[in-house]
Amino acid sequence: MSSIQVFVKHQGKKYELELDPASTGETFKYQLYSLTGVEPERQKILVKGGQLKDETELSKLGAKPGQTFMMMGTPTEGGGATLERPKEKMRFMEDMTEAEAAKAEGATPAGLQNLGNTCYMNSTLQTLRAVPELQEQLLKYTGVAAGSSRGIDLSQFGLQGSADITSSLRDLYKQMSETQEGFPPLMFLNALQTTYPQFAEKSKTGNGYAQQDAEEAWTQIISQLRQKLKITAAPTTTNSSSSSGQTATVDTPFIDKYLAGRFSSTLSCDEPAAKETGEEPIHSEDVFLKLDCHIDVSINHLRDGILAGLEEKIEKNSPALNRDAVYTKTSRISRLPKYLTVHFVRFFWKRDARKKAKIMRKVTFPPELDVVEFCTETLRKQLVPVRDKVREVRKDEEDVVRARKRQKLAHKQEEDRAADALKAKGPADEKKLVNNKAAEKKGDDKEMADAVYKTDAEYDAERAASIIAAKKELFALINPDLAADEGSNKSGLYELRGVVTHQGASADSGHYTSYVKKQGALDQTIGKRKEEDGKWWWFNDDKVSEVEAEKIETLSGGGESHSALILLYRAIDLPTAEEVKE
Repeated sequence: MSSIQVFVKHQGKKYELELDPASTGETFKYQLYSLTGVEPERQKILVKGGQLKDETELSKLGAKPGQTFMMMGTPTEGGGATLERPKEKMRFMEDMTEAEAAKAEGATPAGLQNLGNTCYMNSTLQTLRAVPELQEQLLKYTGVAAGSSRGIDLSQFGLQGSADITSSLRDLYKQMSETQEGFPPLMFLNALQTTYPQFAEKSKTGNGYAQQDAEEAWTQIISQLRQKLKITAAPTTTNSSSSSGQTATVDTPFIDKYLAGRFSSTLSCDEPAAKETGEEPIHSEDVFLKLDCHIDVSINHLRDGILAGLEEKIEKNSPALNRDAVYTKTSRISRLPKYLTVHFVRFFWKRDARKKAKIMRKVTFPPELDVVEFCTETLRKQLVPVRDKVREVRKDEEDVVRARKRQKLAHKQEEDRAADALKAKGPADEKKLVNNKAAEKKGDDKEMADAVYKTDAEYDAERAASIIAAKKELFALINPDLAADEGSNKSGLYELRGVVTHQGASADSGHYTSYVKKQGALDQTIGKRKEEDGKWWWFNDDKVSEVEAEKIETLSGGGESHSALILLYRAIDLPTAEEVKE
């Protein structure tokens, strides 16, 4: 039986195609897929007696040349794309080297083997690895400072020890990027123990090393990186009389640029007598590498603990009173780093037990942290316009998404009503419907008019245009001084990227792990990362698994189970000058 020419009407457009009576409904749907971009499973083709099914033989439709069918359905987001030959040759996992497989999309990151109660170190290193700028800067570091080893005897492994923590960290991260297996951090542990001998203390049980505090390890590693890892600025020409015409370079510590903030502090005596005798408050500027969240019976949320930590009592000599007095030191943040470290002060020295006991209290923390209220008045004025605009843009995007969902629901309901109405029609009504379609060609359209709905492509185009406009507005609000400070936070908003947790009742026992938010896959064609899926990696020494975001909400404490000890926040992304130009 030869093919016949038919028409299919979809969303106000009419498509002409050949119907082969010898084929099935599934073939017909794939023909329409190539024309409309609507996937076969999302198509509703109305025929006599209901909808066209995949297994229906087209010969049973009794289609006439020139007959018009009606199709309903919309393509999924990104649907309807033309199939093209892959630009790069496909490679299978079994053909890749171990290093290539570790860099492939979807690869599981490497874990770290426990070398004897070294989970405190492993969790710290995995969380710091969530700072891509740190990894990039480490690759530029050329120091190879060898020294005597006080830690493990590396000669038994055929290795030479180094006392340089920075070069050891550089080499460790490079080795971890080339495998998906649990890696033994021998060289780094040796460097840590050589530089800080307390980490080489042996366990009282004789099994491995003594358990250590992850926060102490974090602090010492950051301290070493601050001393050794420098960012060299572009050379500038000096104009001074002593060095006219010479070029000078300025080295900035990496940590100071990306992980260090500044406090503006005021120290004043609590006793009125000191003020009456003319003692003035003392103002100072201090660098901080982390914010402390102090915990007591009144602290239930991270915000409360940070506020408590920004005010402290100090006993010192008062020149005005000529004796010791109590002073209050009040601090506010005058510079926010791109990466903000927050430490839950959960451990305290328990004299009777002679050990660091743990405060079990539950203290919740948010996935997005607003720190504007902790800042100086000057910095707040710079941050608030950007922060408020970000929230406004987010609300607008949520409204668009809700409107899109409402439209799709209304469209689906209309399709279902039309299909049900056609099923209820008898043969006479079917003939009348065909006559109405024929009359449509003469301008007498008696068929129910199709409601006008925006396609996914139209929505995507509108969304892209609105995003560009919002980026330009947002970029224009960024304070010039903050824009010039590349490693700072320019909105006052942070998103959670890493968590170091502790399980147990004291710092000298228990177990440390870490959670790091998954990054979107890197798109090699444009050099940017794709959208994130919201999931996290859980690093439990050499065991690495994927967990849902809801798991992070369970790390607030309240018992001996895993509770957050260190949080690593990153400034939310804002549009750059390059993006605005595009």
